[in-house]
Amino acid sequence: MSAQWQPINDYESRPEDLADKELAALSAVWAEQREKLTGLDEFTERLIREWAVETGLIERLYILDRGVTELLIERGLNAALIPHRASVDAEHTVSMIGDQKDAIESVFSFVKQERELSTSYIKELHSLFTRHQPFTEARDQFGSKVRVAIEAGEYKKLPNNPTRPDGRLHYYCPPEHVSAEMDRLVSLHKEHQAQNIPPEVEAAWIHHRFVQIHPFTDGNGRVARALATLVFIKSGWLPLVVRDTRRDEYINALEQADEGDLKSLVSLFSSLLRQEFVTALGIAREVEQFRKVDLRIKSIGERLAKSRDTLEQEWDAVLRSADELQGIAKRRLERIQNLLQNQLTESEFTIFVNDATDNSDNSHYYRSQIVATAKELKYFANTKAYRSWVRLVIRDGNQGILLIAFHGIGHEFRGVLACSATWFRRVPVGDGETETEGETPVCKEVFQINYKESLQDAKVRFKDWLEAAIEKGLALWEATL
Repeated sequence: MSAQWQPINDYESRPEDLADKELAALSAVWAEQREKLTGLDEFTERLIREWAVETGLIERLYILDRGVTELLIERGLNAALIPHRASVDAEHTVSMIGDQKDAIESVFSFVKQERELSTSYIKELHSLFTRHQPFTEARDQFGSKVRVAIEAGEYKKLPNNPTRPDGRLHYYCPPEHVSAEMDRLVSLHKEHQAQNIPPEVEAAWIHHRFVQIHPFTDGNGRVARALATLVFIKSGWLPLVVRDTRRDEYINALEQADEGDLKSLVSLFSSLLRQEFVTALGIAREVEQFRKVDLRIKSIGERLAKSRDTLEQEWDAVLRSADELQGIAKRRLERIQNLLQNQLTESEFTIFVNDATDNSDNSHYYRSQIVATAKELKYFANTKAYRSWVRLVIRDGNQGILLIAFHGIGHEFRGVLACSATWFRRVPVGDGETETEGETPVCKEVFQINYKESLQDAKVRFKDWLEAAIEKGLALWEATL
């Protein structure tokens, strides 16, 4: 069996039907606030380094421990940060990462110069990616590994059809059709730009169709992710960083796109961009640009007078949404409580649901669990700005808790609140004392609530998010029985 090559096609369904409403609302917040943020240049530079490191990890160009990866991202590309091991050529690895950094920086420069995408620029990108990669490994007709020369910036001259794990041969575009298919890719992309297709949709489309063609001997995945990033940067968004931790999800989404379903790839890209937006809004600080003290004071006064009403309106809108969603969570957990009690009639379980509203006597509970989950999901949880929660408690000697917590994001309010979900247990340790163990986030990503999104849209998203969190929390409890 084999997956036969087909010429690339336009969208199988209406692009707007694939768009992510949540991302659209959050990106509108981002568009309003990015010019006011300090620390954004440093944040973007870190993302560029992360992009450069992670794009090679996904392709298995090199293998790095997570700790080494973080060091390279935080402290810069230095071979001295990579431990000396026989299996890792530190200098060559850093050279390849440097090439990948140069390539992604060229995308920023390309957008700044307002250049139009062309096949010549795509070849230019490929040359940057493969500057320190003269060869790649492939298999001949007998299944033996062979070294194949990479011609930087040149289309392939031989087929590059891989064998999948299930034994099927996956056919990419034959060399003789590559030039025509690449011309069609660029032409369709230009048409899409005129149609104002949502960035997350167009990024997924151009990434997948480029991979379908597979025009180069090697480096196609890196170029595809650079093209997707180009779409986002052109829209004023942040780079698309596909991390190695989500490699399986990424590959599965590409395989579904091969079957004509682009939705999973759009959803993955949307999820990644949401995470970057939330992180950027959380870490950045606002600063005035005026140099003279009198102009600074005047500016602050004018700004406060102008923005106070707007800020209060945004805050009130987000609080109303948070209160509504907490009510939905409480009612759903109470329903789960009743269902469990009906199933566990002959067992010694005590099951109950309670909650705490913002600034109530108990709202400060569970801060450590909220902060730990936020750290895992890579954002700053601000429980001073806002804090409320609802929990499902199951007692059976130990005490299992599913916590749905609402809180602020970042050091200052920027129109966005968060909701996280955590499962943990309290176990007896003697003398009537208990301690907490097994804190586990049960949400793949934080649920964000922002003032740009209607309450109705937020409710629809929240119910799906909540169901997934509850199912995972119950699965973790079931595993303890």
